[in-house]
Amino acid sequence: MRPPPSIPPRFGLDPARMRLPVSQEWATIRDHLVTRVPLPAAQVDAMFDAGRFHDAEGPLPIDAPYVSGGSVWFHRDLPDEAPVPFGIDVACRDDRVLVADKPHFLATIPRGRHVRETALVRLRDEHGLPDLSPAHRLDRVTAGLVLFVIHREDRGTFQNLFRDRRVSKTYEAITRYDPTLPREQVVRSRIVKERGIVTAREVDGEPNAETLVELVDHRDDPLVGPVARYRLTPRTGRTHQLRLHLCSLGIPILGDPFYPDLRDVPLDDLRTPLQLLARTLSWPDPASGEAVTVHSRRTLQAWDDPAGWLAGPAGTSRRCPTR
Repeated sequence: MRPPPSIPPRFGLDPARMRLPVSQEWATIRDHLVTRVPLPAAQVDAMFDAGRFHDAEGPLPIDAPYVSGGSVWFHRDLPDEAPVPFGIDVACRDDRVLVADKPHFLATIPRGRHVRETALVRLRDEHGLPDLSPAHRLDRVTAGLVLFVIHREDRGTFQNLFRDRRVSKTYEAITRYDPTLPREQVVRSRIVKERGIVTAREVDGEPNAETLVELVDHRDDPLVGPVARYRLTPRTGRTHQLRLHLCSLGIPILGDPFYPDLRDVPLDDLRTPLQLLARTLSWPDPASGEAVTVHSRRTLQAWDDPAGWLAGPAGTSRRCPTR
């Protein structure tokens, strides 16, 4: 159910919808809310006075009678967020999709402590696209291409392209150079991600993750030492798949705060971005069937501007669980 027009998006975010239980326990909606929302009763009353609670007809007065099974919409108070001082480029846009070229350190969608400082909220607000939604996601610390769908009615079409593996993606990564590794290889493993644990891990068993790893170039840089530039083509989409697969080869991605060591890095520490970039996206146009390919214009600093990239990682570390 869409929110009522009387409560428009704020910072590009739709209001939260709260469904009222089927019950006759409360005389007013206010009586129910003070038992349900994690706020002092005085703050709930102040929100009513400010007209922040709405039903389908508009703002609710503080004495609005309880409606069993009804709905209430309101904007939550947003957390304090560390600003991400990097813009989002638009790599491609037509009537149905917008492909964003996301910077490092910007989450794709609101989650936890990241709300306004996310690609979705920024793009909705900057481009006036209230129904914009991502067809897939990119890690906060990874830069590059993310496909967003402009209209609600097209969401399923583009999400199904990803579900059916009809979208091709390539990534670029910078690692330490190991001359003993082959120039091209396919890495397969079984990756599991447990709820409540930030890292994934490889375990024994039938592989569920596969990545083509190709060495593009390497050099001995006077600032960061022997480095290599890899092209990565994932054939599956497991959490942290590329990061784990390069780590398993002994060449973890430069700037990785998770692998092989989990480092506690403050959210506002933007000194050493993960050197991983979603370089290309390709998909068949749903209407014509013609192939569409988009390229990121971003670069990886450890390769193109090593003097501006701090080789020394920030934060303290603790060892991650291994296979």
